[in-house]
Amino acid sequence: MSRVHHDYAGAHVLVTGGTSGIGAATAAAYRQAGADVTITGTRGSATDYDADLGGYRYLHMDVEDGASIDAAAAALPRLDILINNAGMALPSIGLDEYDPDVFARAVNMLLVGAFRMTRRTIGLLAESRIDGGASVIGIASMSSFFGIPIVPGYGAAKTGLLGLTRALAVEWGPRNIRVNAVAAGITRSRMTAGTFAQKEWTAPALARTPLGRLGEPEDIAGAILFLTSPAAAWITGQTLAVDGGYTVSG
Repeated sequence: MSRVHHDYAGAHVLVTGGTSGIGAATAAAYRQAGADVTITGTRGSATDYDADLGGYRYLHMDVEDGASIDAAAAALPRLDILINNAGMALPSIGLDEYDPDVFARAVNMLLVGAFRMTRRTIGLLAESRIDGGASVIGIASMSSFFGIPIVPGYGAAKTGLLGLTRALAVEWGPRNIRVNAVAAGITRSRMTAGTFAQKEWTAPALARTPLGRLGEPEDIAGAILFLTSPAAAWITGQTLAVDGGYTVSG
């Protein structure tokens, strides 16, 4: 449990892909801080999940489908904070991102989908009056910085997200909308569970990580809440690596 306490009472937050992993931890952290939180998921309703999602407003959304994104955005009456978290690495479901169609699917899901949701909610974000200004957060990755052979599409999309973050920060700063990204290090989630179970993979990763442990979804959520808080009111266009020191280790 974080020792930092944020007050998001009255804030309206959307966390796409908020049913598990980093998205679920982030949604929970905002709810605990008093926010009105909406999450999206790919199943028909909140009751289709094993987790208790009763504390959230739930919207069905497929981040690969532009019309689905548009419909979710149109269902929001207000918005102060957007967390573009939805998506996955397609090799985790057995697909090969070296197939051009799968590669294109990854980029559409993780980069185009995030841009589309941000673009569709810009009017609501511009109306926000929360302390520190409205915020958009993208979820970047270690593949934003390093070549990871198994995920060329995921890595290309997550690298592109850094450029998108900078461009949107410059474009929408005059409207008091801040745009930042969090580059998640090697973090436990449903998507990474299979990989983390392999000691031959985790051992060298841990050896390179100065803080000596894998990340937890709450580690990423804490950084996200900071970046959208008044304490970060003069931070925009930046990517914060939350990785236990992995990116600075020689």
